[in-house]
Amino acid sequence: MDDFIAGLPKLELHLHLEGTLEPALMLHLAERNGLTLPWADAATLTAAYQFDCLQSFLDLYYQGCNVLRQEQDFFDLTWAYLERCASEQVVHVEVFFDPQAHTSRGIPFETVLAGIEAALQQGERDLGISFRLIMSFLRHLGEDAALTALARTEPWLDRIHGIGLDSSELGYPPEQFIRLFARAKALGLPLVAHAGEEGPADYIWQAIRQLGVRRIDHGVRCSEDPDLLHFLADTRLPLTVCPLSNVRLRVFPTMADHTVLTLLEQGLCVTINSDDPAYFGGYMAANMHALVAELGASREQLCRLSLNAVEASWLNLEAKARLTRSILGYAACQGVSLS
Repeated sequence: MDDFIAGLPKLELHLHLEGTLEPALMLHLAERNGLTLPWADAATLTAAYQFDCLQSFLDLYYQGCNVLRQEQDFFDLTWAYLERCASEQVVHVEVFFDPQAHTSRGIPFETVLAGIEAALQQGERDLGISFRLIMSFLRHLGEDAALTALARTEPWLDRIHGIGLDSSELGYPPEQFIRLFARAKALGLPLVAHAGEEGPADYIWQAIRQLGVRRIDHGVRCSEDPDLLHFLADTRLPLTVCPLSNVRLRVFPTMADHTVLTLLEQGLCVTINSDDPAYFGGYMAANMHALVAELGASREQLCRLSLNAVEASWLNLEAKARLTRSILGYAACQGVSLS
């Protein structure tokens, strides 16, 4: 199974670039920018990665963001992630970045975008990893702040592929961001939103009905609402599920309690992703290994999860057909029947 997972073509649709900031790189960037962190070394920093909820993670996440100052910092962050993708046979990524986490510190938006974009373009050119870039807004800062941020970034929106909504979920339901998403839709941007991670199933309905999203990020609380389950199965509106993240943030007590394979067998378009892998213990391959070890995921199920990611991606039809053939061909070579 290790070899099978290593060779399986993968797509990642739910990844926060700032969440790929590994301890060694965080310390390196702090030193480069003349900053002092409260951790003496990588081991001490890693030991701080003990979270009891989403907010406890976010507190450390935003502290880590503070070391990102220069265009080169954002390039190095993104490039390190893409190198990991290349080593794990991840062939397409649709990644989030949080501009408000940086512009609020006085970092120009163009500095953030230039560094990330340069790395993504180099990754496509040199590593063969195609990409889409999603600008996400921090819901705990409120809709007015998000609208202001969106307006200020309009000169660069031809380089952005979609709009997302993340950060603290409880207390910030999707319905608080109707104007933001209406404006983004008017600008022609595809829409996604985090919903149904810590928040209830109703937050998923709100994101669908009131925000008009094309994908739900997380969405695992859908199991609480039978009508929602039927809707998601019938429409194949995708869920970008992040198993290791869900366990580390206590959405599920253990991986053995996770419902992702149940949702898969109920006909939902669920996909596997790593969310903030530097903090949650693993990238794409590690998430798949966890499904095998704790849930008994089969090779056929892993292939179906990858095919779901092709379906859920924002690639054009030609690229989707090419990747579908690649996954089906790999499955056939491995003796896996997907008929």
